[in-house]
Amino acid sequence: MQPASNAPPLRVLQIMRAPVGGLFRHVADLTRALDGMGHEVGLVVDSLASDAQTDARLAALVPHAKLGIHRHAMPRLFGPGDLVTPLALRRLAKTLDIDILHGHGAKGGFYARLAKIGNAHVRALYTPHGGVLHFSPNGLSGRLFHRLERWLMPQTSAIIFESAFAQSTYARLIGEPSCATAIIHNGLAAAEFEPVPPAADAADFVFVGELRELKGIFPLAQAMAGLRRPDGQPASLVMAGDGPDRSALEQKLAALGLADRVTLVGSQPARAMFARGRCAIVPSLAESLPYIVLEAAAARLPVITTHVGGIPEIFAGETENLVPPGDVAALARAMQDFLNAPAAAEDLMQRRLQRLKTDFSLDHMSAQIAALYRTALAQSE
Repeated sequence: MQPASNAPPLRVLQIMRAPVGGLFRHVADLTRALDGMGHEVGLVVDSLASDAQTDARLAALVPHAKLGIHRHAMPRLFGPGDLVTPLALRRLAKTLDIDILHGHGAKGGFYARLAKIGNAHVRALYTPHGGVLHFSPNGLSGRLFHRLERWLMPQTSAIIFESAFAQSTYARLIGEPSCATAIIHNGLAAAEFEPVPPAADAADFVFVGELRELKGIFPLAQAMAGLRRPDGQPASLVMAGDGPDRSALEQKLAALGLADRVTLVGSQPARAMFARGRCAIVPSLAESLPYIVLEAAAARLPVITTHVGGIPEIFAGETENLVPPGDVAALARAMQDFLNAPAAAEDLMQRRLQRLKTDFSLDHMSAQIAALYRTALAQSE
């Protein structure tokens, strides 16, 4: 899709700290989509921490980042880079004649709005992606980041929230924004709506995510303990991912006698893993709007997940089967219901799929964001 003939292409600088996780996936998708629309895009990422995987991810975006990929020091918490990098980005924005600075995450949003100061032509937009919303208002870092959010509000043209949950959390922790706001849900590419049939040896359940407590891995292990298929055989689970709580999870599985029923396969691509299970499990204790729920549902997997964050927005009108977070008994019941009646789970999946195709496509997401860029540029200072 090309820009309207009477509207010149936009020059956009996407700013994020680390190219990992759902935030990077969002930025990468948006970069490709904006490039496909005919806009010119550049990326700014952290120079302090990178590995072979980081370099490969960024290299894949080079053809779509016509304004280049720029590395600057972005410490995870506060450090010297926070004094130097905003000035460098301000100069970069002027050199590249940037229209839009779009910051992603707490640090990306911080730098985008500082770089906008003194650059009247530029508009600064910000997507928290959880980020600052994950900091407790009672901690030192939380108080500092929340104070910065209030201080930077005059430099903010618009805040994009990926869920109504994120918007309400921001208002509760920081206050109602004085700038424009928009709820624009994450979206999937057309190819991601192609079905992924289960392999002949697929497990009953598949989990894809970071192995840490927040992702609900311990309630999942406990829920697995008593599950049986209709033929009386114990249920099976394959888990893809890695993280700080992997060792503790392995100990938990051994203590529950599940080592031979739960297979840990390390970090793997999500779509490849969807063929390894007949039902996706996302038992998170907290989330914003997780891509893995969207991806699994779009791939035609029944999904058992929790009633947290923006997940109810994904399944609006079909939320009665969402599980309370951390409730082992409720999670086990939902999983056993799938084992007992997989056809009912398939019917629910098909109903949910129709809403996903309409409201959670990459084309829909990127068109809304590009339109918001135009609206921000049309606003007077």
